[in-house]
Amino acid sequence: MIQRLKPNSDFSRNVLTLMTGTTIAQAIPIAISPILTRIYSPADFGLFALFIAITSIFGSIANGRYELAIMLPKKDEDAINIVALGFIITSIMSITLLLFVVIFNDFFTNLLNNEEIALWLYFVPLTVFFTGFWNVLNYFHNRKKMYKEIANATILKSIILTILQLTLGFMKQGAFGLMTGQMASQLFSTTRLFINILKEKSLIEKISKVKIIGLAKRYKNFPKFSMWAVLANTSSTHVTNILISSFFNMATLGFYSLVQRVLAAPSTLIGAAVGQVFFQEATKERHKTGKAVKSFDGTIKKLFFIGVPSFGILFFFVEDIFSIVFGEEWLVAGTYAKTLMPLFFIRFVVATVSHINNVFELQKLALIWQLTLLFLSVGSLVFAKCYLLNFESFLVLFTTVVSLHYVALFFIMRIVSRKGYFL
Repeated sequence: MIQRLKPNSDFSRNVLTLMTGTTIAQAIPIAISPILTRIYSPADFGLFALFIAITSIFGSIANGRYELAIMLPKKDEDAINIVALGFIITSIMSITLLLFVVIFNDFFTNLLNNEEIALWLYFVPLTVFFTGFWNVLNYFHNRKKMYKEIANATILKSIILTILQLTLGFMKQGAFGLMTGQMASQLFSTTRLFINILKEKSLIEKISKVKIIGLAKRYKNFPKFSMWAVLANTSSTHVTNILISSFFNMATLGFYSLVQRVLAAPSTLIGAAVGQVFFQEATKERHKTGKAVKSFDGTIKKLFFIGVPSFGILFFFVEDIFSIVFGEEWLVAGTYAKTLMPLFFIRFVVATVSHINNVFELQKLALIWQLTLLFLSVGSLVFAKCYLLNFESFLVLFTTVVSLHYVALFFIMRIVSRKGYFL
């Protein structure tokens, strides 16, 4: 009987391992969110969201996107050299950012139109460093199928985050508590993965300047195209957040950031795990057949099976849930969530399998799509500002436009999975 309940394929077992760790890691912050919303104000969440927006934009390109290349070489010797390359690039970017912040702090503070962010700009380079380093370590662990180690590090990150945010929140430290928890959790979780890498002594000894340079040239399309693609993708979310704080107010951003956190939970809990395993399985299928049809179709079916009931049920009760769970002060966030629900469902399905472009090294295609997404996202907000639309009307426009864009991406990726190219 027990044997029947166990996953009957490597794909399912690997997804379950990652998903279990991610579920526990995400369940903890979500579980304490009702407490956080009562000890931190919407404005505190708004300032925190602004900090996360800035660090996420730079963190997404901290390695020049070479972390995606870690999965592709047949030899682990090449993969560890790409890890070293990513570390070097991350370090250079972080030091450069620090110099800019020290010299131009007042300029950036005025540009963001928020005096409170001035102090936290000095912590942006450190956060970007740990984000970038985590990315290369995560992909190397994924390559080695060390899914349990990824899960454990993710859980550790969540525990540290929760303890500090709660403790400092009860001490009435405001946004300081939210940000300190974020940075400390990155430090501990990244260190956990780094310790695992240090155990690969035979591979570390094979790191060489010549190989690093050679692999940097071999996979140059990742910084040439994928880096700008992910920058556009990240900016489509986080530049929007930055503009919301400027066009509307910090409290509105606070409400919106909570909605993002809650509705993104299925993508974080399930989509990220499925996406990582899909990347590994699709790469393997491509090496065998030159295509990724089986991996793509099978993953899409699983995502629909999970997403339709989850988002469908939530749609009808989300306003009441926000009001009851997070407090009456956050009722408006529930209204925002209902409007955004269709977009988050579509993105949950489509974004999870977007690694198909990396599997076939179609960086140009990904770049074009992401730049279009950035244009549509920011364009919707600017349109709302110019025509004096209220925030709820902006969300309707934003959901419609971006959802259609994701649907178009789905059909493009379906073609790629069958042909290995688009045009």
